[in-house]
Amino acid sequence: MHDSGTGSTAQPSRRTVLAATAGLTAALALTPGAARAAGYDDERLRGLISRMSLEEKAGQLFVMRVYGHSATAPDQADIDANLKEIGVRTAAELIARYRVGGIIYFTWAHNTRDPRQIAELSNGIQKASLDQPRGLPVLIATDQEHGIVARVGRPATLFPGAMAIGAGGSRADAQTLGRIAGAELRALGIRQDYSPDADVNVNPANPVIGVRSFGADPEAVADLVAAEVRGYQSSRVAATAKHFPGHGDTAVDSHYGFPVITHSRELWEGLDAVPFRAAVRAGIDAVMTAHIMVPALDDSGDPATLSRPVVTGILREELGYDGVVVTDSLGMEGVRQKYGDDRVPVLALKAGVDQLLNPPNLDLAWNAVLDAVRGGELTEARLDESLLRILRLKAKLGLLDQPYVTAAGVERTVGTPEHLRTADRIADRTTTLLVNKERLLPLSHRTRPRLLVAGADPASPTGTDGPPTTVLANALTELGFTATALSTGTAPSPATIAKAVTVAGDADAVVVATYNVNAASPQRTLVNRLAATGKPVIALAVRNPYDVAQLPDADAFLASYSWTDVELRAAARVIAGRVRPRGKLPVPVQRADDPAQVLYPIGYGLSY
Repeated sequence: MHDSGTGSTAQPSRRTVLAATAGLTAALALTPGAARAAGYDDERLRGLISRMSLEEKAGQLFVMRVYGHSATAPDQADIDANLKEIGVRTAAELIARYRVGGIIYFTWAHNTRDPRQIAELSNGIQKASLDQPRGLPVLIATDQEHGIVARVGRPATLFPGAMAIGAGGSRADAQTLGRIAGAELRALGIRQDYSPDADVNVNPANPVIGVRSFGADPEAVADLVAAEVRGYQSSRVAATAKHFPGHGDTAVDSHYGFPVITHSRELWEGLDAVPFRAAVRAGIDAVMTAHIMVPALDDSGDPATLSRPVVTGILREELGYDGVVVTDSLGMEGVRQKYGDDRVPVLALKAGVDQLLNPPNLDLAWNAVLDAVRGGELTEARLDESLLRILRLKAKLGLLDQPYVTAAGVERTVGTPEHLRTADRIADRTTTLLVNKERLLPLSHRTRPRLLVAGADPASPTGTDGPPTTVLANALTELGFTATALSTGTAPSPATIAKAVTVAGDADAVVVATYNVNAASPQRTLVNRLAATGKPVIALAVRNPYDVAQLPDADAFLASYSWTDVELRAAARVIAGRVRPRGKLPVPVQRADDPAQVLYPIGYGLSY
């Protein structure tokens, strides 16, 4: 185990080193290249880099997962998981051994129980790092896209996801979302958000992006990406546009396979590149690469993450981007199929990447980078280039001046009534009505007081809200109906369907939450059997709006684009007529029997 750089060699104290950079951040505007525009002195950052050992430099390039709710005293199960996967017991030990520059929070790693705990974990991580010789603050990141990808749950504010915002079509709402979500993350000590998703979702079968994208129109996506970037960064949280060069037209999930995108260079320029260009113009702090191959951009067979023509040639040189480039998770199959886990981090650095995210085996990856420098494949100057970008970002975000957060800041900022009301108001502009036979909606609780709410109950992204049928039933009950929830799942059995039909006998109308319905889905059978009872059936797609093409028997059809509470409550208000539907489809929906034909075009949406 290489452990140099963690001893007690005589070096300037942390206070002296940080004092050298103190006060500079205050002068920093929040514009692209602000570091230089405001006369920011890169020499001071280079001074910090020059004092670092090679081992410390390599560590600074990694952003790593770690299990536990505390940096020093996690639960035993989390200690065991850390020992098994990383060879350390705690976040503090991870930092002491590898001097990692970043940590990523996950729900499944038990990092995000509640706001006060998250803030204490963040402070524990900063203390562990700053207590090291030449210790630097850690850039803590997470995937808080909102909608179906979120790691920080209630009582923090949860907003509609990207495709819902795309349906609302409001740049102001996208910017407000970024500003508020950014302020809440910052209060928790999370200074980098792996959001927004800048992919243009033009493939309805896309298994990994879908509603995480703002839509299928590149210009509309670009506008909303830029607005959200401005929002996050106005709260001094680094936004991260992903997944470059564009993951919107794939039928393969790069977590499990290696997608190939066959767009021509011309199509890529007019489609996938548009939102990334907008993000760069908006001063984006970070860009995340995709583990996909686009032969028109690089025909070597390498994933974009490891492609110098893509990362350096296109992103840096053609798009003029000089901020931080972070890989998507190095544990994903898309980046591991061609090369071993020891080669991937080295090739990513050679391609022009700065931050190496979540390698499956950190010890192997860290030593591979060290060996590549010692063996001459990588130069130390190449590492210094990336370190300078990372330190510029840490300085811009105020980490070198004020790495810690306070309990008072959490109380004052996270999940405030005003923030929650704003999220509800934004959600009210996103629900999309696609079918309304014989003007069934809005429902009146006077003429149809008894409702059955059946359907899919996908798990909460954060583990803190849902289940959807219960949330919908409760919301409709609060709006004057008597609503009963019946969870029938994504693949209801014949017995479950029969039960739903029986219960529907006592209802005046049925609401069915649908989730990614295809031609063979038993959810189709459920809706058809319910419709055959003669009771009005309202289908609500809680993920992909494409469900509408499979459900011609529904009397009304709405899309909420996600199943988090904020979107479900908004859909309930639309069903009850408290709010009129205002969302417009941000993607086209093709016919089920003839995918070459568009059933509902971009921009379609009914109202009342």
